[in-house]
Amino acid sequence: MTCLQTRVYSQHEIYHTSLPNTYRSQIMAKPVIGFIGLGLMGSNMVECLQKNGFELNVMDLNKDAVAAVVARGNATEATSAAELAAASDIVMLCLTTSEVVEKLVYAEDGILAGIKEGSVLIDFGTSIPASTRKIGADLASKGAGMVDAPLGRTPAHAKDGLLNIMAAGDKEVFDKVKPVLDVQGENIFYLGALGAGHTTKLINNFMGMTTVCTMSQAFAVADRAGVDRQQLFEIMSTGPSNSPFMQFCKNYAVDGVSDLGFSIANANKDLGYFLEMAKDLGTRAQIAEGTSANLQAAFDAGMGDGNVPEIFDYFLKLEK
Repeated sequence: MTCLQTRVYSQHEIYHTSLPNTYRSQIMAKPVIGFIGLGLMGSNMVECLQKNGFELNVMDLNKDAVAAVVARGNATEATSAAELAAASDIVMLCLTTSEVVEKLVYAEDGILAGIKEGSVLIDFGTSIPASTRKIGADLASKGAGMVDAPLGRTPAHAKDGLLNIMAAGDKEVFDKVKPVLDVQGENIFYLGALGAGHTTKLINNFMGMTTVCTMSQAFAVADRAGVDRQQLFEIMSTGPSNSPFMQFCKNYAVDGVSDLGFSIANANKDLGYFLEMAKDLGTRAQIAEGTSANLQAAFDAGMGDGNVPEIFDYFLKLEK
């Protein structure tokens, strides 16, 4: 009989570095998870984890969201990020900006102050890669790992564990948390060194949001030119320009249905991060500058809470 068969390890022992590597790699079914960020996406991710039997420590400024998670059972509210990190094997973040992530990591009662040796921090948000790599290095100095794992798809997919997850980090750290990522996502992409996930997500969002802005402006110019928007869509959608993004733009510009589920404010933030990343890489992204300028103008016009295809309204009113 092997040692694995005669010894039952606690969830915390499984992720502690004092445990032999063979056991850490084989017993990973139910680590204790700390989750910070219970917005629409985060709340649905947590619900998925709860449905799959994970024990959670949670934290959010929205106390109603916290109460809803705790009411489902097997979840505890943490009073600080340090407390949450100390009580968790994996700490997951689903937050809005790099600035918020850094504040939670580096605060006096933050994640870095409480995280245990052998634990892993996963950042599911869209962050600046240079910030991610800095946090990863500081966590490594405490014997903890990090994976950047930005998301694709919608909150509805999150509830059902069907997200696309773009993960990066040390391969051993990634392998350690992959069984949990497999619960949360249908497609898990391993992209290499820490920061590659956030880099890929920013490139993806640059492409996607530029496409939405371009198509929305095409509909607005067509309207000014007296071209029927429905007919324009029918013509364009039969050619290589057709895409799900075109459908989202048509849904709003033609049918008045705003269903993309990604705000102008978030798109504006992500394009800013993309430009910052391009600058860090020693290059200039002029197409992204144009997209960013339009998103910023729409945001300044009070449209930040609207879904990105609603930028059509901004373009429709735009004067030379």
